[in-house]
Amino acid sequence: MSASLPIRQPLRVLGHVLSYAALWLVLAGADPLGWIIGLPTVLFASWASLRLSAKPQRPGEARPSLWGLLRFLPFFALESVRGGVDVAARVMRPRLRIEPGFQQYRLSLRNPLARVVLLDSISLLPGTLSADLRDDIIEVHALGASSDLEPALQRLERRISRIFPEPSQEPYQ
Repeated sequence: MSASLPIRQPLRVLGHVLSYAALWLVLAGADPLGWIIGLPTVLFASWASLRLSAKPQRPGEARPSLWGLLRFLPFFALESVRGGVDVAARVMRPRLRIEPGFQQYRLSLRNPLARVVLLDSISLLPGTLSADLRDDIIEVHALGASSDLEPALQRLERRISRIFPEPSQEPYQ
């Protein structure tokens, strides 16, 4: 049994890489230039798949939800476009429509990875950027400081919490 353990993980990785490479081949065709994008995509998809299917590392630690991630991706794409259009519209006008300032937001997420994703994702929201995190308070820089960011930040936090469910309080078994 111990002889099969060292080979099990490399075979699992190879299986993922070959599966995603076959999928890429079906979707993109056999053009060798397609592999310029295809190879990094296959490697990333394999890594993400293996990571998402990994067992929790510590007692009570929940693993990321693939379904939550798949539901987050369209939101991410739409908010990226909305944020870019908003900032472009603000700076392209003859009279700049900005009133920069800071707002604070109290985090409810506990998972450290979920917090990092939230901090990085705040810049998706129109005219915002996470500037600092101290304890459970995020300092958010906004181009429109008078607008209330809390509803948008709460919505973003809820979406991220679906990717990273909070750890259970029950003993690890």
